Amino acid sequence: MTYKELLDAWATNKSPSKTRERYAVQLTVDDAARVHALAELFDGVDEERVITDLLTTALDELQAAIPYEPGDKVIREDEFGDPVYEDRGLTPRFLELVRKYQDDLDQA
Repeated sequence: MTYKELLDAWATNKSPSKTRERYAVQLTVDDAARVHALAELFDGVDEERVITDLLTTALDELQAAIPYEPGDKVIREDEFGDPVYEDRGLTPRFLELVRKYQDDLDQA
């Protein structure tokens, strides 16, 4: 989700599904003030949703920023017939761990 999509979701009040597990965070005064301001700007969007949606968007951007490191194994060819190599960087391990925790959280 991009920040633009996030603002659109808040404007239309679309709410994503959530896990049962809760996480406690302590914000700086400046961040807390911005969270409250965003909640007030978008009627029907509470502070918890602002924090949750911002975290989702930040995690999406962080995942996209993990650098690709080409490995030795060709996994396919691109539209020009050039080889595409497996990623030996952090992304495959990160995605494996994400799936593991998704399974754990789904069963909780």
